[in-house]
Amino acid sequence: MLATQPTFLLASQEPALLEAVEPVLTASGAHVEIVLSPETALTAITAPHPPSLVLLDVNLAAAQPGMSVEQLLAAVRASAGGHRFPIVLISDTVTPEWRDRLAEGVIDDLIPRAIDSPCWRLRLDMVLRTHHRMRELDQLREAAALNAQMDPLTAVYNRATLLAMLFRETDRVQRMKTSLCLILFDIDDFGHWNSRLGTDACDDLLCQVVERTARLLRSYDLFGRTGKDEFLLILPGCAAMNAMMLAERLRVDVFALPFHLEGAAIRLSACFGIASSEGRSPVVVLREAEQALQAAKDTGPDSIQCFGDDPQTQAAPVAFLSAGSGDELLAW
Repeated sequence: MLATQPTFLLASQEPALLEAVEPVLTASGAHVEIVLSPETALTAITAPHPPSLVLLDVNLAAAQPGMSVEQLLAAVRASAGGHRFPIVLISDTVTPEWRDRLAEGVIDDLIPRAIDSPCWRLRLDMVLRTHHRMRELDQLREAAALNAQMDPLTAVYNRATLLAMLFRETDRVQRMKTSLCLILFDIDDFGHWNSRLGTDACDDLLCQVVERTARLLRSYDLFGRTGKDEFLLILPGCAAMNAMMLAERLRVDVFALPFHLEGAAIRLSACFGIASSEGRSPVVVLREAEQALQAAKDTGPDSIQCFGDDPQTQAAPVAFLSAGSGDELLAW
């Protein structure tokens, strides 16, 4: 059997139905698996590799006690995999109960037992096409929701998403009595580079900054772009001293090394503002980070400032001035 060959599950104990439907399914190029009880059907449906289509006879459980078809459908709906494939119910009558399940999306179609073979093929093709289109639509919705959270240039979180996450993380700090710090950093005189290099080149620089920064973060740190050349880090479980150490690493490992762009080596720098949450209002903490960032800018390029500390002039790293790299640096 080819790896790409679909599997259709046919669950029925009625010989006449099996004889009529199995050739139709086989003619479609599918591998047909026949099961004779609701329990066996549930095992096949919830397997790691479920069938591509399930045809379920409503009389499947009529001949023996045990799980009903309704219970089988409820178990499938509650399974971890969810409804990943179309389910077609085969019934002599369309009862209000089955009509409700169709409207709820528990089943995808309800086919009379006695329809002709050509109609079987037509109905099943329609079910498969509809299910495929619905899956595509769900994927597009998920992609759109994700895109709404991300900055389109750098592919990190945008400001609105970061603020929502900051509120969520603050709730966790209040419950768990843990630490949380923010680092807000802004590239120094980025407008100069925008004028000198152009928008496209500066967009490339921003993406390089994001790539370098992301390498230094933990898997649960939150990182996003809050302005044209301003970025925010939300650091769960991080005390102020650790945030200062990370800011120093960012200053050295991200900005002290030259950025390469169109044959040129460019020297950038940034200022950093740090604020500690302590479970307080996210709006207040973010404002403190902004004030700390402004204090760092007032101190001079390449400065780090923690809210509440006295502004101090800090020596900028000198590694980027070294000619050891062999680069002819553009600096501002």
